[in-house]
Amino acid sequence: MPTDFRARVSRSTAPPVEQGFSPARAARSRQGLRHRPALGVRLTVALVALAGVTACRQDMHDQPKYEPLEASRFFKDGQASRPVVEDTVARGQLDLDTLRTAGRIGDQLADRFPELVTRAMLDRGEERFEIYCTPCHGRAGDGQGMVARRGFNRQPATFHTDRLREAPPGHFFDVITNGFGAMQDHRSQIPVDDRWAIVAYIRALQLSQHATVDDVPEAERGSLDAPRAAAPAGGESHR
Repeated sequence: MPTDFRARVSRSTAPPVEQGFSPARAARSRQGLRHRPALGVRLTVALVALAGVTACRQDMHDQPKYEPLEASRFFKDGQASRPVVEDTVARGQLDLDTLRTAGRIGDQLADRFPELVTRAMLDRGEERFEIYCTPCHGRAGDGQGMVARRGFNRQPATFHTDRLREAPPGHFFDVITNGFGAMQDHRSQIPVDDRWAIVAYIRALQLSQHATVDDVPEAERGSLDAPRAAAPAGGESHR
């Protein structure tokens, strides 16, 4: 048998030798094992630090503050809400002018406005009336607002009855402030000056529905015979 053939056979039948082993590689493996504990320590420290950061997070919806009427260990009486300091008045609550802030003169409803009614006041009143009053009372103040036309079980008042035309301005201010019947109060939604502006605009609406030619200034009486502009389709008009 040829020598080179016997050599090839002996190599193919020899037991396999473990691949990839060398003294250098073994040394590096032992060195890596020595460094692994240090890596684990670093990972542990990083996780603890991360947990600390997340634990210190304070969302805006969970603010460190007292809620109204909440208990408190800081004050002796255990109450977070404090009583009003004696002989003091909070800013904006000094209501010495009862005509302006309550619509009354003494114990009677005011029969006048607290200030001169101007065009700017009427324009402001119209804007606020459209927002807060029109849904029930209608744009003309006739009680035919959208809420009434959609089946509200109590008919909103019309401002054009004799009783309300003769009512003093303080009556409307009081109703807006404190509510009346099924109408809720609007003191929190409508500031004092805007309430008076609405009352002034109600007076203008009442006059517009019961005015005579003599109530129109002479310089503008010629416009009464002018053709009226067509109202927008599907809209209401109080002009």
